[in-house]
Amino acid sequence: MTAGVWTGTVSPLRGPAAGLLAQFAVLGGLTAAVGLGAGGWVTGTVYALALCALLARAMHRSGLRVFGPANAVTLSRATLVGGVTALVTEARTPVAVLVVLASVALVLDGVDGVVARRTGSTSPFGARFDGEVDAFLILVLSVYVSYHLGWWVLAIGAFRYAFVAAGWHFTWLRGDLPVRYSRKTVAAVQGVVLVTAASGLLPGLVAGVLVAAALAALIWSFGRDIAYLHRTYA
Repeated sequence: MTAGVWTGTVSPLRGPAAGLLAQFAVLGGLTAAVGLGAGGWVTGTVYALALCALLARAMHRSGLRVFGPANAVTLSRATLVGGVTALVTEARTPVAVLVVLASVALVLDGVDGVVARRTGSTSPFGARFDGEVDAFLILVLSVYVSYHLGWWVLAIGAFRYAFVAAGWHFTWLRGDLPVRYSRKTVAAVQGVVLVTAASGLLPGLVAGVLVAAALAALIWSFGRDIAYLHRTYA
């Protein structure tokens, strides 16, 4: 993340390259373990190249001089998300493997922030990187769960992207929001609920009610933030 505090790490340009290699390693591991098909490889490759390009561009724009240990943890999460993305496109998704990869990615979500604070390497870039990985994982999981519960589940994954898109027209939506732990809690719940629903361990009705409750909490959280931004900046 920020330079100067943590020096025993890779240069910024090596971060995206390492992520690209790690992503192909994950895809190769999935091929050996569950026979990842051509569709999964195409999806995983597109994801890996896009991640590498976007990450390099973002680091260049932010003036990042060292990649940092916390960003390395987030990049590890991103490669797991790439594996989940590849699996979702398979005709017969190996559910157990998908759940394991997604669960590890969710658990590591609490690690990169701790590493950043302990190494004094927090930065806006790191926070944005972490948030984008979270958002994309939720989007991919919502796509998979929608296969079983219905198209409405996609709203969970699309909410954040719709909010960002709306900000292109309504500039007041780009204002600063106060720190609220309830927002973080609601965001974390989405991943846990979607992974639980994806596992198939719950009856369909129970899974549907659980996901609907998570969506309701998300609507409440976004609605409160939108109302605050409108009052403050509109």
